[in-house]
Amino acid sequence: MTTREITSAQDLRDRLQAGRSLQGVRLQDVDLGDVAQELLQIRDLAGLVVLGGVVPPAVAEHLRTAGALVFPTDPELPINPYRSLLYDPLELYRGLDDEGYESTADKRAYDWLLDPATVHDAYVTVMRAIHDDSIGDALDECLSVEHAVGVMGGHAELRTSAAYADAARLGHSLADGGKYVLTGGGPGAMEAASLGACLPDTSLLAPALTRLSRVPSFRPDIAAWARTALAVREDYTDEVSRRRCIGVPTWFYGHEPSQVFCGAVAKFFSNALREDILLARCDAGIVVLPGAAGTVQEIFQAVTRMYYTDAPASGIPPLVLVGRQQWAHDVPVWDLLTHLAKERTMESSIHLVDSTDEAAQIVLGGR
Repeated sequence: MTTREITSAQDLRDRLQAGRSLQGVRLQDVDLGDVAQELLQIRDLAGLVVLGGVVPPAVAEHLRTAGALVFPTDPELPINPYRSLLYDPLELYRGLDDEGYESTADKRAYDWLLDPATVHDAYVTVMRAIHDDSIGDALDECLSVEHAVGVMGGHAELRTSAAYADAARLGHSLADGGKYVLTGGGPGAMEAASLGACLPDTSLLAPALTRLSRVPSFRPDIAAWARTALAVREDYTDEVSRRRCIGVPTWFYGHEPSQVFCGAVAKFFSNALREDILLARCDAGIVVLPGAAGTVQEIFQAVTRMYYTDAPASGIPPLVLVGRQQWAHDVPVWDLLTHLAKERTMESSIHLVDSTDEAAQIVLGGR
């Protein structure tokens, strides 16, 4: 039996009009109101699974009677675990202008994660796991025909710094070079690279940075930081350019708010799952800007994949560390990386450079 996911009422209607069975089908976050009459005519719905969505009471009763398995939507949850699409940044920050960051969907989800009452709640654990699986699936659909480059780096980089502007230029170079830009979705270097990817022209970078410099950090006022970015997003980016970037943050680091310079946000509750998914999708390479513990963790997660791969050297995407002082001295991971890589197929795929221009050349040149 072939399982198929259906995520829109139109796709469901097309299937029904074609006379095809719903056995083995998963309806994910679909409004069944418009196809209620068609569903009510079907007597045998064994094997159909309905995941959330809008299900009128009469339809829900009929579905169960006919043998379908129905997972209802829970309006008490701060998130929709069955969603079929990635988040829009505006969705996560809805309510910001009315009541501040505390009232946004982003903050409510973070508070839910921190709530002590949910720690050992099996139902909550299941809902979060379903949510993260749904987000991973939606991310795969977005990247199904794209080649993505990951840009990793620290969250503390100020919008006023030269390194922030440098990261933005890197993001623009990668996006203009035909690569999808994936970042950890947070502030600092991650935001900067995303900003660059979303700018249709480099001439817009200077005025965008000037506007952003009015609120250099998300500390201590996340609302002011986000409002400034949302205004820049509106005035300097466009829908086409925003599609060149996806942020992949986590509520595990919810004190680091999601940045808004991207076409979509794949936000997870599980940081372990998020890290693994993010790195696995970077099929065209990873560029690592200066960072601290979280960035070091990402480096070695990526290296573990490279170390054990069976792929030939030509099939291993480059891992490029930017900043010799940072990675050879201040946080000296380079020496260990070179020892691990010695005489392995990954050896030619790891690089230490001094500039983001060099990093972009390596990734875009396939070296």
